[in-house]
Amino acid sequence: METVKLIQNNKVIKNAIIVFLGTILLTISAKVKIPFYPVPMTMQTFVVIFLGMCFGYKLGLATVVLYLIEGIVGIPVFSNSPEKGVGMIYFTGPTMGYLLGFIIAVYVAGKFNFNKNYLLNFIKIFFSVLPIYVLGLIWLGILIGWDKPIFDLGAKPFLLAELFKIFLLVIISTKIDFFKKFT
Repeated sequence: METVKLIQNNKVIKNAIIVFLGTILLTISAKVKIPFYPVPMTMQTFVVIFLGMCFGYKLGLATVVLYLIEGIVGIPVFSNSPEKGVGMIYFTGPTMGYLLGFIIAVYVAGKFNFNKNYLLNFIKIFFSVLPIYVLGLIWLGILIGWDKPIFDLGAKPFLLAELFKIFLLVIISTKIDFFKKFT
């Protein structure tokens, strides 16, 4: 009982627990693949935006940065790790731009105020997701060459799933106050 009171009264401990649990949620979202067309879908971008919406930009950033550090030091938190490598080898591969885009995406989502307006929330979420794909495509172009069909390889197969996740986030965004009370 005394431990529960200590955690409730100590904001640093509470925030550390929230950030740690957020990294676990991100890891799970990266590992679970949902059958979808034309490629299987993970819920990673959904969770990144959700964390920003719920935690705000400070705790959201702390969560995503800790998650990236976990992956960089070799903990197999990323999608397709350890199968396709761990640590810096995996991080500097084709997905590095997308992973770095998580930092900007969670920040942007954390700065927006969400309300009951579905259209405005859709626009805010769309602009929160955008840095993930922009940085992802830029890094992919640098890595494999701009003469390749970068958009067709790095964005097009994921757009339908991304739109689905954005619509889910829009529905949740009108109830975001419920989730914020835990932070």
